Amino acid sequence: MTAENLLPVPELYAPFDRADALKMEAADLVSWDLTARQICDLELLMNGGFYPLQGFLGEDDYNGVVDNMRLADGTLWPMPITLDVKQEFADALKKGQKIALRDQEGVILATLDVSDIYAPDKAKEAQKVFGADDAAHPAVNYLHNTAGAVYLGGKITGIQPAVHYDFRARRDSPNELRAYFRKMGWRRVVAFQTRNPLHRAHQELTFRAAKEAQANLLIHPVVGLTKPGDIDHFTRVRCYEAVLDQYPSSTTSMSLLNLAMRMAGPREAVWHGLIRKNHGCTHFIVGRDHAGPGSNSQGEDFYGPYDAQDLFREHQEEMGIEMVDFKHMVYVQERAQYEPNDEIEDRDNVTILNISGTELRRRLNEGLEIPEWFSFPTVVEELRKSRPARANQGFTVFFTGFSGSGKSTIANALMVKLMEMGGRPVTLLDGDLVRKNLSSELGFSKEHRDLNIRRIGYVASEITKNGGIAICAPIAPYATTRRAVREDVETHGAFIEVHVATSIEECERRDRKGLYKLAREGKIKEFTGISDPYDVPENPELSVETENVDVDNCAHQVILKLESMGLIKG
Repeated sequence: MTAENLLPVPELYAPFDRADALKMEAADLVSWDLTARQICDLELLMNGGFYPLQGFLGEDDYNGVVDNMRLADGTLWPMPITLDVKQEFADALKKGQKIALRDQEGVILATLDVSDIYAPDKAKEAQKVFGADDAAHPAVNYLHNTAGAVYLGGKITGIQPAVHYDFRARRDSPNELRAYFRKMGWRRVVAFQTRNPLHRAHQELTFRAAKEAQANLLIHPVVGLTKPGDIDHFTRVRCYEAVLDQYPSSTTSMSLLNLAMRMAGPREAVWHGLIRKNHGCTHFIVGRDHAGPGSNSQGEDFYGPYDAQDLFREHQEEMGIEMVDFKHMVYVQERAQYEPNDEIEDRDNVTILNISGTELRRRLNEGLEIPEWFSFPTVVEELRKSRPARANQGFTVFFTGFSGSGKSTIANALMVKLMEMGGRPVTLLDGDLVRKNLSSELGFSKEHRDLNIRRIGYVASEITKNGGIAICAPIAPYATTRRAVREDVETHGAFIEVHVATSIEECERRDRKGLYKLAREGKIKEFTGISDPYDVPENPELSVETENVDVDNCAHQVILKLESMGLIKG
């Protein structure tokens, strides 16, 4: 008899012979272009990864999930899977209408039968699901500053899977994995979830977990959306492939999971467990601070180190997948092996070595040695290819401040100093120049200002990605938009925010362009500092005063900051 975990899981795709006809019908429907996160969610809805969900959550299911981690019928489900759309789009829809869901190239992936159109209480969702309505949490920031104002709920009919051009042989649907486990005769399978490269401690941990559960091992890394600033999935998958030969091929397999993580700690652990159960796994490794997003606005961790393990343990019987708890592994030099930190009885007589994620990043950034006891040379080689030493990386210097504060003047001086040093191309994205060449059709409403800054951020991130230096000097009055630009750039290199902290009184006194006078007379609406707010940066990398300080000195302060960060050689 086949174990239950190896039988097929229901999918939401239309029958093969109906898909072409549906595609033709869907071409005439109102369309929603899915975001990257929505594409990840849709893929796992269609292929059964989010079973028993039949589509995006309607209002009753959504409220149940937010309030007590259960769908309206009582089924355990910890994460709201919602289709957020803009208010204007929702206003034109009616319940019972069918809409087409397209990818970013316009390809129709599925249709949605709209059963619910509702405005969520986002503050409540943040509090209940993520534990705090705190924008330092990436998912809460996404909820308030990126997600649409209205949610659509309804059943999905899948027409075709999302297209992936990368690592196609490594991507498996739940049913493809279940078929593989059947073929291999694997009855017990332990899944290892990761969004980081694999080092020797992870290898030891996975070996122990498989042995403890007497199970085969599925290395199941997330390649959808992870935490802003994480190493890109292309690099990570190359790292995984570089160490696969360290595992016995008869008992280990690797597959990629196109999941958009929420970094929701305890709830995320339960969610990951249910997803792995749908993929045919019987056991799941839950780590210390599993899927934790880091520090909150007060500098403390969002979740306790073992909260995720506690919540998983509480629900594992109902979930039908067992937890293998993650041990914190450290290297014992005298025995030349990794051991669980809390099981070393002679710790006073041995040398315990460990390198944190922060320390690893520092060593990569500064081009320092990464010892073989910590990681595999092949992994380090891959990491160095995509994360060269900081002095060889691209970066962005982002000036922000009031009109007339001196941003452009300092940015020009900095550009000249960096060009004098040589080594990397330098591009100046000054506010006025960008307005003329990139954003000539935009006005000065909040929406248009945000769009202008996002354009600057996009260009800066591309320059940074390609090893150049971008110097940006817009007013950039809104903190949330500056944060979004930071996240775009930090995917590829360093982001240095420089607050040009000239007072509004001094800027108005200078008023070289006569703009403040026009704003005071009401001839310019929504003028930053007069009739429109400016969010003062809370933690800029550098703050410079321009009153009674010459431009050369201000630019030199930025140069010294770049030197101290290892971005340019002293």
